[in-house]
Amino acid sequence: MKVVIDTNILVSAILKDRDPEAVIRFVAEMSDIEWIVSPEIMTEYREVLARPKFGLPKDILEAWFSLLDRFTRNLSVNIELDFPRDQKDAKFLSCAIVAGADYLISGDNDFQQAQKLLTTTILSVSQFKKLVCERLLI
Repeated sequence: MKVVIDTNILVSAILKDRDPEAVIRFVAEMSDIEWIVSPEIMTEYREVLARPKFGLPKDILEAWFSLLDRFTRNLSVNIELDFPRDQKDAKFLSCAIVAGADYLISGDNDFQQAQKLLTTTILSVSQFKKLVCERLLI
């Protein structure tokens, strides 16, 4: 199974714990799930997490950067998608298309309008947890 994770889920996992962190740790720990990123997504992850407004201590940032390095698969994305709803989100859609991702996990409602553009299923954290995590643990 291939999964693309929006940056807002990663931020929520670090700042709020609970379901977002549980889902990210589940994806990282399951050997049959690939967490797919593009170089653009990885850059965004790192830049957003390092923003001063989050005030994350250096050791926490380093731990999460290490997790990203260990548990993501970097994929070169050679297509550009026009997503007028929010063009900065197009990188996640392009990555999902090129990877043939099964799921895109996001808390961004803009992606719901993108569902018709790809075969990847777009789910919220709670939907992914219920439909995938809980089923695989049974």
